[in-house]
Amino acid sequence: MENLAEKKKKTEIWFRSLREQICKSLEEAERKFENSSKNFKRKKWYRDPSRKQNLGGGEISILKGKLFEKAGVNISTVHGKFSKQFCKEIPGADKNPNFWASGISVVIHPLSPLMPAVHMNTRFIVTQKQWFGGGADITPTYKNTKQSKDLAKIFHKNLKKTCDSYKKGCYKKFKKWCDEYFYLPHRNESRGLGGIFYDYLNTKEWDKDFVFTKNVGLTFIQTYLEIIELTAKNDWNENDKAKQLFRRSRYVEFNLLHDRGTKFGLMTNGNTEAILMSLPPLASW
Repeated sequence: MENLAEKKKKTEIWFRSLREQICKSLEEAERKFENSSKNFKRKKWYRDPSRKQNLGGGEISILKGKLFEKAGVNISTVHGKFSKQFCKEIPGADKNPNFWASGISVVIHPLSPLMPAVHMNTRFIVTQKQWFGGGADITPTYKNTKQSKDLAKIFHKNLKKTCDSYKKGCYKKFKKWCDEYFYLPHRNESRGLGGIFYDYLNTKEWDKDFVFTKNVGLTFIQTYLEIIELTAKNDWNENDKAKQLFRRSRYVEFNLLHDRGTKFGLMTNGNTEAILMSLPPLASW
């Protein structure tokens, strides 16, 4: 069993490695389908911009290409103390405000309205307790077309395999959690067609939980590459684009009003540009 320092090091290295795999895969897709030489632009940030305190930070990677209107892949490792107000909301922080957190967050907004937007994040958080969290979900422009439903089936099928290899029955639990989480109560509708969501994952078998979290990230990018292959060359029109911009408005509303990751980043003095990376370049109401 690794000690806590080793766990922190392993997870931080993994999230950086996964970032490299995802960025490389998306750049290759740009070249393959659009003959585009667009690459990710990277920018480091620090929780204490003056660098007088070592509070950690992260790195933003943004691609604005021909296939992907905006793709963001962010990694961060931050530590410090929660505010008194925030301590009440975080397990293990009620008596000790110290925390450490590392993770990756991915949001992809394709140019084509017929290629679904997707999101994935995984993380490892340490207070007086420690746990993994994360998930992945798919948001097509049209929720009810056969094509969108077929793509969602592929997405869910692969996530279910990953869940089943970890623990039988957990896919149903994590899918339900996702459906309940990515929901806009003020609109009385879901954000997209779901996926999985999990948090506070600590089964006392750290290596097993870590492998599952790694597999969620790998399944996500492998599945999305499959979806890109099926949709990159599909013809679309201006009506499709208008519908996509409308769907993105719901995405914006959820992330600004209800997303816990947004709140966590802001409450821990994270980088605002990195926190709002998930927002699309264009949306309409």
